[in-house]
Amino acid sequence: ADEVRRLKVRANAETPLDARTARQFGAEGIGLCRTEHMFFDEDRIAAVREMILADDEAGRRAALTKILPMQRDDFVELFTIMEGLPVTIRLLDPPLHEFLPHTEEDLVAVAKATGLDAAKLMRRAKELHETNPMLGHRGCRLGVSYPEIYEMQVRAIFEAACEIVAQGKTAPIPEVMHPLVAKGEEMRYLRLLTDRIAKQVMAEKGVTIEYMVGTMIELPRAAIRAGDLAEYAEFFSFGTNDLTQTTFGISRDDSGRFLNAYIDKGIFEKDPFVTLDQEGVGDLIRIATERGRAVRPDAKLGICGEHGGDPASIAFCEKIGLDYVSCSPFRVPIARLAAAQAAIGEREKDR
Repeated sequence: ADEVRRLKVRANAETPLDARTARQFGAEGIGLCRTEHMFFDEDRIAAVREMILADDEAGRRAALTKILPMQRDDFVELFTIMEGLPVTIRLLDPPLHEFLPHTEEDLVAVAKATGLDAAKLMRRAKELHETNPMLGHRGCRLGVSYPEIYEMQVRAIFEAACEIVAQGKTAPIPEVMHPLVAKGEEMRYLRLLTDRIAKQVMAEKGVTIEYMVGTMIELPRAAIRAGDLAEYAEFFSFGTNDLTQTTFGISRDDSGRFLNAYIDKGIFEKDPFVTLDQEGVGDLIRIATERGRAVRPDAKLGICGEHGGDPASIAFCEKIGLDYVSCSPFRVPIARLAAAQAAIGEREKDR
């Protein structure tokens, strides 16, 4: 299969166990490392909450200083496991309220355990509450509102990469991914932020690291205006889970209540969160591919939603000329086989 396929196959992984598993199954890099999963670890959630509760930028930076070495260690481990393969790291994506305890009882318990002020914790939780957080203050909007968060993460990435080089190992290829970008102006702002911090770290360490800056396309506007994003983004990773949600206006978490009725009545042939909707969501991916490459012909394009492990969706990715698919580690062998079958299918059509 590997001799036949054109599409690269990467894995969605952020833990050392997932990264090792992915490599054992033949993954050719990490297509999605979700950094927020690292924030939830018990040994760092207190510092994350301290950052959220801070009254000003100075307070946030002080808390982020505590998180920086932890993130750096995470990336050193991932880069070591992936041995010079590309690693796409998505900067913080979920809204900040997700890092706070939700019930009054939990709030009091956390305050007692961490020494944080219970009343302040409760007040901040209420302030951060959103009616529709999926479309709220999350993704790159956090990076625009609180650039110090993304600055810390970019610094951690490049300090880790420089450490790998200092150890005499193969230099990693970090791909810094900004989530939920909708406008070219957002991408420009985030690109400049990333480049500034990357240059600072490389100058401090006296090391040059090859890297890329890109975005996750998960909004219809981003797909339609992909040419604007490609001015500043060197790669697109289609977050097909959220792109399906925002295109259909259906919550993935709640759709189980009614999607079966749609499938039973023949309105949907398959669950669009399992197999890519090629006519609607697929058209947006096709448009983004064409418009993005019109501006940046060498743009690297892939998908990292759950569809990355679905054979029918992989066939679509082959058809429109994406460069790679990324899926959960245990689906990597399926994706490798499906990518080969898709390549053969496309060659048969050309005959």
